[in-house]
Amino acid sequence: MPRAETIARAPDTIEIVTIRPERAKRGWRPPRSLRRAAGPVAFLLLWYLASATGLLPSDVLASPVDVVEQGIDLMKDGELPEAIFVSGKRVFTGFLVGGSAALALSLVAGLFRLGEDLVDATVGMIRTIPWVGLIPLFIIWFGIDEAPKVALVAVGVAFPLYFNLYGGIRTVDTQLIEAGKALGLDRAGLIRHVILPGALPSALVGLRYALGNAWLALVFGETVNAVSGIGYLMNTARENFLTDVLVLCLVVYAVLGLISDFVVRSLGRYLLAWRSSFEGA
Repeated sequence: MPRAETIARAPDTIEIVTIRPERAKRGWRPPRSLRRAAGPVAFLLLWYLASATGLLPSDVLASPVDVVEQGIDLMKDGELPEAIFVSGKRVFTGFLVGGSAALALSLVAGLFRLGEDLVDATVGMIRTIPWVGLIPLFIIWFGIDEAPKVALVAVGVAFPLYFNLYGGIRTVDTQLIEAGKALGLDRAGLIRHVILPGALPSALVGLRYALGNAWLALVFGETVNAVSGIGYLMNTARENFLTDVLVLCLVVYAVLGLISDFVVRSLGRYLLAWRSSFEGA
């Protein structure tokens, strides 16, 4: 920060001189996009070299070249786009169901003490049940079609979104609430203008976790009598020992999860433009 000093120039005059600190000289640094890409590129290069030199046999893990070629073939056949569409539809439907339930429960538990007493302990208990353990029950309840897959995704989405939004509501600064009351806001106004905006950062963190869990839950869900989708391609490849298709499906899952995370991060930058935060040194 610039600082000002007074320097006497004459008996009756005072001159204010602004002294600016010298900025530290920093060398050239690569762009963040290049630094972010360095890790994946290095991994792909090591994978390719291990495959090309024979250190990694093709029957153990296909080379990246084979994976890319298989992906191009499946894209041309239309099989891969159809599988992505079916899996994406399952994730979207499960996210709507689980997200709606998490939003309603977190608002009830976060805004009302009675709601917390009735909801929070029950949700915390159910959260400890493994997802895979729910598959047999979902099959009994919903059959073997789309419903158990969507239900499993909804469960994977609901818990991280609930706990982050509930925690965000309960950690809103009480001074902001008191200031809102002093400005004449009623309970509905406090919820709309103070509590929910204050809980938004935690909600977005929960949203990132929820979307990641959605794709993870789908991997388990599509093992249940799937006749389409990315999981179906993986099951078929496993039965035929096609490691290139297996790796391709895993890469597709990862890319779809990365796209989902990018969408949430972009949404967060837009919604939280009013809020300054630390971006790393």
